[in-house]
Amino acid sequence: MGYTQWVQNHANKHKKIVDKLLAKNYTKEQIIDYFDFENMKIEEEGFCPLYAKNKKCHDMDSLNCYLCSCPNFRYSDRGIQKIEEKTQYSFCNIDSKDGKQGIYGDKIHQDCSKCSVPHHREYVKKHFDYNWSNIMHDCAL
Repeated sequence: MGYTQWVQNHANKHKKIVDKLLAKNYTKEQIIDYFDFENMKIEEEGFCPLYAKNKKCHDMDSLNCYLCSCPNFRYSDRGIQKIEEKTQYSFCNIDSKDGKQGIYGDKIHQDCSKCSVPHHREYVKKHFDYNWSNIMHDCAL
């Protein structure tokens, strides 16, 4: 599965959860709180395969899962450019100091594993939209 398909599938899962919470009259603040890792691994165990392992994708105390995919991540399933016989498929739009380009055979992908930018509650609050797809719309190139 390419990243485009993953984003579409994830957007559908995300929408189901948000719609469920809105039907219960959750506020924006309550929705953001609901997406806290500790709550999500109990309430929405199918949302992320790491929940079953009680494992976080980033090493941080309070991880918020609302922006599971970072709005600063740019990608193309076809490739962005060739760099010395390798194809770059993704990069960080803000060039986070905690991210890096990883080389995997002949592919270059953004490695966000050390960056926690989108998982802080305040960042989620600043970029919040009830429709996760609206936040992610500029990521595909």
